[in-house]
Amino acid sequence: MTDAPTLPLELDAKDTPRPEPRAVAHGPTATGVPLRTLRRRTLPARWRITLWIILSTAVTLFAVGMIGRSIFIAGVEQSANAEIEQEAAEFARFAEDAAASGHTTAEELVTEYVARQSAHENEVVVATVGGTAIAVANGSATTTDPSAVSDVPGGEALVAELLGATETSGAQEEREAGPLRWGRLDFTTGDGDGSVLIMQYTKDARAQVDAGFATIAWVALVGIVLSSGVAWLVAGQILAPVREVYRVARDIGEHDLSARVPVEGTDDIAAVATTFNQMLDRLEAVHATQQRFVDDAGHELRTPITIVRGQLELLSEDPEERAVTLRLVSDELDRMSRIVTDLLVLARAEQPDFVRVADCDIAALTLDIEAKAQNLGDRRWQLMEVAEGAVPLDPQRVTQAVLQLAANAVQVTEPGDRILIGSRFDGEGSERRLRLWVRDSGPGVAVTDAERIFERFARGDSSGARRGSGLGLAIVRAITDGHGGSAWVDSVLGEGATFGIDLPAPTPTRFDAATERSE
Repeated sequence: MTDAPTLPLELDAKDTPRPEPRAVAHGPTATGVPLRTLRRRTLPARWRITLWIILSTAVTLFAVGMIGRSIFIAGVEQSANAEIEQEAAEFARFAEDAAASGHTTAEELVTEYVARQSAHENEVVVATVGGTAIAVANGSATTTDPSAVSDVPGGEALVAELLGATETSGAQEEREAGPLRWGRLDFTTGDGDGSVLIMQYTKDARAQVDAGFATIAWVALVGIVLSSGVAWLVAGQILAPVREVYRVARDIGEHDLSARVPVEGTDDIAAVATTFNQMLDRLEAVHATQQRFVDDAGHELRTPITIVRGQLELLSEDPEERAVTLRLVSDELDRMSRIVTDLLVLARAEQPDFVRVADCDIAALTLDIEAKAQNLGDRRWQLMEVAEGAVPLDPQRVTQAVLQLAANAVQVTEPGDRILIGSRFDGEGSERRLRLWVRDSGPGVAVTDAERIFERFARGDSSGARRGSGLGLAIVRAITDGHGGSAWVDSVLGEGATFGIDLPAPTPTRFDAATERSE
C-alpha cells in the first residue's frame, strides 16, 4: 500500500496504514479438501487427477485474486495521496500569488482559495484561521459558514482531531465514515496563523474494488466448475489405455496369453502399452516353449518308459535272458537321454543367446567337420569342395548341425557306402550365402516327407528308411534359424539325398577386406 504524501505537506509516513497480513493458502486444505483424502490410494486415479487439477486451479485463482485486490487497493490509496499532494501544491502557489497581489490577511487568503475549489466527491477541504473554521469545500458544495463543518463525514470531532494532531499527514482506518487519507498544510501570514485540511475518503473506491473482485470470484467459481468437467474428461482419455492394460491383464488366463493392448499415438501412455505388449510377447513365447517342451517330452518319453517298465516286470532269473533284458533297458535309457538332450537344445533355441556369432575361417571349419564325421561310422567319407574365407557365425552350432546331417546319413547307409561333405559360397555381395551340405547314397526322401522333415518328430516314410527320434533335423533347422539362414533337402526317392544348410555370408567391403589382409 502506498504511503501518505510527504511533499509539500510533509506528511508523516509512520502513520501510513499497512494492509494486514493475509494468510495465503499454499496447501490442499485451502479449499476445504483434506490432504489425507487426496492421498488415499483407495480413491480412483481419475478422481485424484481431477481433484488435484481443481485444487491447483482454486489455489492459483485465490492467490491471484488476493494479490490483485492488494494491488488495486494500493492504487486507490496512491490516488488519494496524489490528490492531497496536488491540493497542497495548488494552495502553496495560490498563497505565493496572493501575497504578490496584496492579499495580506489569513482569512481573505483561505476564503478566496476555498471559494475557487471544486472538490470532487469523497474529498473535503477545510480552511481554518486561529483554530476557527472559515470555509469548507465538501464535494460540490463550497461555503464560508463555519457550521458546515458538522456536515463533514466524521463531524467536528474528526476535524478537530486532525487539526490538533502533531503529524501533518496520515490515515484513518477505524472511523464510521470509512478509511480516509488526510494532509494538513499550516501557514503564517502578517495577521495570523491558519491551516488548510485536505481529506480524501476511500471507502467508496474500496467498495468498488471489492465489488469487482466479488464478480471475478463468481466467474472464477464457474471457471473451476467447467475446468473440473474438462479435467474429468481429459483424465478419462489419458487413463483409457491404462484401463485397457488392466482389462487385458485381468482377462489373461493361464493358457491364453494372446490378448494385447491396443496402442494409439506415440505418447508416454502408448509407450507403456507397447512395453506391456512386448512383455506379453515374451511371456507367450516362454509359455509356448515350455508347453511344447512338456508335450514333446511326454510324447517321446512315454514309449521308452513303457518298454523299460514292461521289460523289468518280465525280468527273468536266467542270466542270459537277464543280460539281454538289461541291454535292451540300457538302450532305451540311452535313447531317453538323447531325447531329453535334444529337447533341451530345442528349448534353448528360443533364447536370444542360443547362437553366439564370431568370425570363423570356413576352410578350417569344413576340415574340422570332416575329421569329426569320420568317427560317426565306417563309411567312405569324401570332402568334395571347401569354401575359403571368413564368415561371422557360431562355429560350434554350425558344426553340431552338419554333424547331425552326417549322423542321419550314417543311419540310412551301410558300412562302406560313400558319404560326401562340402562347403561353398553362392551369390555375390550382400546376397552371398554359405552352403554346407552332406550327400548320402541311401533310399532318399519322398516329396511329401521333404516338406515336413525338418519339423519336430517328423520321420521318413513308413518303410523306416529314416529312423530316429525326429528331433535331429529340427535342431538343424533351429540352428539355421538362429543364424537367419535355412535348412534344405534335395532328393529323389531311391537315389539318395543331399541335406544342407544355407547361412548369410555377405561379401565384405573393400575397406573390410583390406583391414582383414593387414591383420
